[in-house]
Amino acid sequence: MNTDLIFTLVSFILFTGAVALFTWYSLRKTNLKSSDGYFLGGRSLTGSVVAGSMLLTNISTEHLIGMNGNSYVNGFIVIAWEVTSSIALVIAAIYFIPKYLKMGLTTIPQFLENRFDALTRTMVAIILIFSFVVTLLPIVLYSGAVGIESLFGISNVLGVERAQGLWITIVCIGTIGAVYAVFGGLKAVVYSDTINGIGLLIGGLLIPILALLEIGDNNILDGLSKVYDNAPEKFNVIGAPDSVLPFEVLFTGLIINQLYFWGMNQTIIQRALGAKNLKEAQKGLLLTGLFKILVPLIIVLPGVICYYYFQDDFYDVQDAVYPQLVKKVLPFWMLGFFAAVIMGAVLSTFNSVLNSVATLISVDIVKKHFNQEITDSKLVRIGKWTSAVLALVAIYTAPMVANASEGLYQLLQELNGIFFIPIASILLAGLFTKKISAIAAKATLIFGLVFYVFMTWGYTEHGIHFVHLWGIEFILNISLMYIVSFYYPRKNTYAIENIGVVNLATWKYTKHMSIALCTATVMIYVLLGYIV
Repeated sequence: MNTDLIFTLVSFILFTGAVALFTWYSLRKTNLKSSDGYFLGGRSLTGSVVAGSMLLTNISTEHLIGMNGNSYVNGFIVIAWEVTSSIALVIAAIYFIPKYLKMGLTTIPQFLENRFDALTRTMVAIILIFSFVVTLLPIVLYSGAVGIESLFGISNVLGVERAQGLWITIVCIGTIGAVYAVFGGLKAVVYSDTINGIGLLIGGLLIPILALLEIGDNNILDGLSKVYDNAPEKFNVIGAPDSVLPFEVLFTGLIINQLYFWGMNQTIIQRALGAKNLKEAQKGLLLTGLFKILVPLIIVLPGVICYYYFQDDFYDVQDAVYPQLVKKVLPFWMLGFFAAVIMGAVLSTFNSVLNSVATLISVDIVKKHFNQEITDSKLVRIGKWTSAVLALVAIYTAPMVANASEGLYQLLQELNGIFFIPIASILLAGLFTKKISAIAAKATLIFGLVFYVFMTWGYTEHGIHFVHLWGIEFILNISLMYIVSFYYPRKNTYAIENIGVVNLATWKYTKHMSIALCTATVMIYVLLGYIV
């Protein structure tokens, strides 16, 4: 084994070990035998930890590789997926999280029982569990393994075939992720996420910085100017109606998607539910919004830089272009650190989903339907066993994704679209209207699922951009709820009650930070639109 490889392995082990040590130290006083301690980190999370975990739960190899590949082909127009998240996080901080903490929620479906009925809660919980287990866990594991293999050539390092290298990587990621999720609960997940998140920001920013320094002869601005002059159209954030992400979608389905993902998605919002008080939850959400404005420097700009280096060479295999940039600009002695960062990003998404599914099964299924008097210790034990079993299932099924065509892989990704618009529709109606009835919510849930499946895979000649389709479905869902509620009205008016779980005093800088984030988002479009 040569010296460079030894140094790479040592730096990888040191960073990964430092994350594990920090996580253990942070957990030493946490009561992991209580349901709050295991599923919500003892409701003790601070804003910085909430933000770090949210960011890393969101970003994985499909972002680093997939989004950079997308921007390599389509340019900065794909920035909409990222920067508009900050507006959704502002809305979540001001309107959603105060209501959730007031109710003392552990899971989002709990609210649906309070607002509608037990059947609505169970339907949504089952849909979420199914979507996580079938479409997310195996894909996260496999895409993570593919990303690490393409970036660092694990099979070459180990001297095995690529398929064996992927299998070894899948087992390693799945095992380590399961250890965090099973033995440490949410708090282990969020603390490891925080350190890995810092590493991701440092490592991810190094790639465009080193590239621009090389292009600009040690001057970043000169490098950026050369990249712009090479292909100014790549900096266009408006695009045409037939673009991959037309500007108009910002005002239709995209904002619904962002509201769901950042304000109602169990995997994401569970971190804010574990905050020690409303102040820390709002800090975490708004700090995440700041990160999302900066994140395009890591997952969009490098793709455009790739076009400067490689032109059209990777248009047919766009996901291969970011690893090429990493290998081109990153010094060999930093590969171990960067590998640990990428591993941490994959682990974060995987163990976060494991923890959220365990929470949903334990709280919304087992406690609700099988044993309402179950003790906290037994509920936690069920959560641990659930995480362990799901990790094994994901490890076993992840390689099967390798047998799928690229179209089927995209199909699996699109499956998530079946679920989130119907769930977002009834959640928003439940939070912001008073008279929508339970039967209206259930009818809309079923209608939304059927409508999206039919319009996406049944009637495919409509020519409507899929994000616009989300917006159309949302309007139809809301209309249906009002119509059904007119004929089958709710008999009493719902009001959220404060059960006094945490302090609900608002963070004093919430308004200032919210205005700043919204202004920054608009200015990005104004400035880039003006420049191009």
